[in-house]
Order: sequence, then C-alpha cells, then structure tokens
Amino acid sequence: MPGFPPVEPVGFDPSVPNEARVYDYWLGGKDNFAADREAAEAALLIAPELPLMCREGRKFLRRTVRFLAAAGIRQFIDIGCGLPTQGNVHEIARECAPDARVVYVDNDPVVVNHGQALVEENERVVVIHGDVRDPDAILTHPRLRELVDLDEPVGVLLVSVLEAINDDDLTMAITARLREAIAPGSHMVISHAISDLRPEVTDKLALLFAGEWAVKDDGRLRLPTRAEILPLFGDLEMVEPGLVQVPEWRPEPGELRPRKDTVWSVGGVGRKRRPEASGL
Repeated sequence: MPGFPPVEPVGFDPSVPNEARVYDYWLGGKDNFAADREAAEAALLIAPELPLMCREGRKFLRRTVRFLAAAGIRQFIDIGCGLPTQGNVHEIARECAPDARVVYVDNDPVVVNHGQALVEENERVVVIHGDVRDPDAILTHPRLRELVDLDEPVGVLLVSVLEAINDDDLTMAITARLREAIAPGSHMVISHAISDLRPEVTDKLALLFAGEWAVKDDGRLRLPTRAEILPLFGDLEMVEPGLVQVPEWRPEPGELRPRKDTVWSVGGVGRKRRPEASGL
C-alpha cells in the first residue's frame, strides 16, 4: 500500500469558512461564525435545497448506524464527524446496543475540543484529532486503539467527508486502506454528493467553494458521478438496496421522502466478507 502525502494540520481561523461550521449553519445550529454564515448563504443562492440535503444526510446516518448496531457491530469510527448535533452516533447506537463504543475523528480543532468537552464523562466515547487523508494516523492513534479492537468487526463511517478531497486517486487509496485494516464482518458506510442529477448546480457550488469561499485549498472542482462512487467500496459486499440516493436507503415505514431532484447525494453500506471455510 503506497504511503499517504503529509497532511498539514488545520488551524483555527474564524475569518475563513469551515465545512463543519457551514454544515452546522445549514442544520440550524449556532456553532458558526460570520464567514461561515456568509459562505453558507452564498451557496443557498445557488442551491436552496442544501439544508434539506443536510437533514437527509443525518437521517441516512441514523438509519445506517441502527442497521449496523442491529447487525452486531459494537464499535464505530466516525471520520469527519463534524460538530456535535442531535442524534450523534453513540446516541443512536446505544438505542439498541448500550455497550457500543464510538471514536469520533475530525481535523478541525474546534470540533475536537467541543466534542471532547461533551463526552469527557463517557468512557465508551472519545473524540480524536485526525484527517481522513491520513488513515494510518487515525488507525494507529493511541486513543482509538484503547477503545477499538481492529481484529473485531467495526463500523467505519465516511458520511459526506470524502467529497472535500479533490484527488480521486487519494480517495481510492483512503478507502482501500480502511478496507484492508478492518476485520471480516466489518461494515463501511459512505455517502457522497454527486453531479449526475444537478450538474449545473454542482458545478457552480464547486467553483464557489474552491474560489471566493474556499473551505479547503484543494477544494473539489467537479463532483463525481454515482458510477465513480461505487468503486470506493472495492470488494465489499453491498448491503441492499446498494448505492442509492440517501433518502432511498432503507427509509423508515411511513417516512416522507423528498423529490429525487432535491437530494443529489448517494449512500450505501458495504460489508467485508468473512473468509469461507476451506474444504477438504
């Protein structure tokens, strides 16, 4: 497995919009600054459906975590967790698995500090500083290794985090490394915005966040298509219904779903197969 390029640590600068805080604003949160709000509002002029997409993304997270917990997963790694909000992973998992252990990972020191303060009394939950672009540093982090046994099944959550990477080869390498590291019986959850449904909108947003309101120096200039997301699961076995628009992934009975053209994000869950018993 090739090495990963060095990752510059993220510093705190309230004058520069931040992905987690922009997302927080779209969700109606208050953990954001003027630059975040201005960037968020500029994006809403292009795509008024963004708050809806954020809410649907949280619903997708909730359904997938419940599915994993029901499938027997008792340890979770949420990479790119963002600012704490209602319905965090450990809260969802413990609805049916009180013994669930959760490691939250984010590269924003504000997110990490805030999260650590909220869970400091909880011995089964930790928040660590890490960047998805350096999976080895995440996997070897002492706090993660204290809580998670990588020789046992784990749920890896990559919800709306990979779209910030403007290097498709790096994205493939990240998911390949994570798939390699997890034990058979583990699951990987991925959601990702795509360009198929609203290319004119996604192109404008990509230019906005790579230019005037850049939230990352390597901001993506083109969102991938659904067909380009599926290979990120590699040889994992896709859980039904496969890779679909996030509102269509196992919706709750009676759950209202938005129009398909208003949520241009797909998600899915892959399962790492257990090795077949060898025959004589």
